[in-house]
Amino acid sequence: MTPPPRFARYVALGDSSTEGLDDPDGVGGYRGWADRLAEAVAAHQGEVAYANLAVRGRIARQIRAEQLDAAVALHPDLATVVAGMNDLLRARFDPRAVAAEVEAMQRALVDRGAVVLTLTLPDISRHLAIAPVARRMSARIHALNDELRRAAAASGARLLDLAVHALASDPRLWSHDRLHANADGHARTAAGLAQLLGLPGADDAWLAPLPPPPATPLRAQLVASARWGRDYFVPWLWRRARDRTTGDHRSAKRPTLTVLRPPAQRRVAPCGVPSP
Repeated sequence: MTPPPRFARYVALGDSSTEGLDDPDGVGGYRGWADRLAEAVAAHQGEVAYANLAVRGRIARQIRAEQLDAAVALHPDLATVVAGMNDLLRARFDPRAVAAEVEAMQRALVDRGAVVLTLTLPDISRHLAIAPVARRMSARIHALNDELRRAAAASGARLLDLAVHALASDPRLWSHDRLHANADGHARTAAGLAQLLGLPGADDAWLAPLPPPPATPLRAQLVASARWGRDYFVPWLWRRARDRTTGDHRSAKRPTLTVLRPPAQRRVAPCGVPSP
């Protein structure tokens, strides 16, 4: 029987998804799927040294430039590399160039002996209230995911292909901004990565379907879309016009390795969906 995997050092590279938006940690920060995966690893083996270098707003090229050398210097034997969502939102978008940056990061870590996990991006276009934006976003996501699959196959990274599961695009797993997962979405992603990693007890319970959604009156849909435009889309356009991002002047939340142990007051299991 193959012994369960053990890891001494886990380092996460990425953008706001890896940072943990929008999965509040209860003390003013964010938890997210990377923290949850680290907790699952720690629950399996007692502890793990964990660093999270992700910063919101970063495109793939910036993640490679700002985070890869720091990650390599930490000598991880487990790493996650997830990037591309912010590239999708740029006026100029080249899926092959984005995937090439991701592949370069994956190769650098795999070549140094790390197990590297990565994701495809769920199609969030169905959440967007502006039809032309949604159509353009959907086409870009599908093109990027094709390239990310090729990158993972070439680099030796292990791919959790979230995009093939319709559940991953369910609006109920996403926050009010329609771009970031909510606590349940992050929990399910972490559980999927735990299964991909082969942690003891991990299974496909994270794919359990949600109950059919209740019917939403058209008026309520229109009001929600208008609020989304006011609260998120217009501010995003204003930042883009000034070449700003929400990550300006921010740094990583866990820039160095710290030992993570399972909290006594919270059960963190690698199987199923951890409770938020």
